[in-house]
Amino acid sequence: MRHVAALALFALTLAACEAAPPAAVAAPAAETQASPSADAPPPAPVPEDLAAAADGDVIVSAKSVWQGDVAACRTAAGPVDDCLLSTMRAANASPEALAASARLVALGNPGHVSSWREIEGVGVAEIRYPFRANTNHGLWLVDADGRAVDVDDNVLPAGAVRLRGELKPFLDAHPDALPFAPAQAVGRDQLPDRGLRLRFDVPMRSCHACADVGTLELGYDFDADRRYQGRSVIALRAAE
Repeated sequence: MRHVAALALFALTLAACEAAPPAAVAAPAAETQASPSADAPPPAPVPEDLAAAADGDVIVSAKSVWQGDVAACRTAAGPVDDCLLSTMRAANASPEALAASARLVALGNPGHVSSWREIEGVGVAEIRYPFRANTNHGLWLVDADGRAVDVDDNVLPAGAVRLRGELKPFLDAHPDALPFAPAQAVGRDQLPDRGLRLRFDVPMRSCHACADVGTLELGYDFDADRRYQGRSVIALRAAE
């Protein structure tokens, strides 16, 4: 039987108007070899519009998807960041796809938007991180203004949130437990005034290879116009 730590629903102190998602949890960079590859395109300077995207000025949409091959970048002599953007540009990636990847590069997680779908008006952008050692996929939720929030980033901040009374019993029992990506979609709820909550479960572990000691359930709220309102902790359940 699962032992459930009952929680009163409370809002995390997160900005509801994030322009772009921060870096994801557990993002070790894959090793690159020194020997150059003849198939890897040469680095190209990043134009001003991509520099703006790297600073957070990026709008995500279905046009942000790119599904090309970056295998040559794994053995390229230069940084995979440069190779990724050069490869995308050489493959005629859209400006929106390049902007999204420039943002990921700036966050230290080179990757690209690999697919797009919608759930009741909320965009769901799947992210591929081809150079990571672990967790090669991520997910952004995108509101009606094109602003994205990463469901794997900073989901249980240290400090005041971790010390809330509702979380304390679990965290006292498992002081080393941390959320580990990727989060898994588990459902959706209708909110008052035609709002929408998308629910995700995040495993709690002491290390990447360790067994789950619990599950953190989070809710991402959007208003009737599908503008992002914020993230809430719904439950923190101990494993069986």
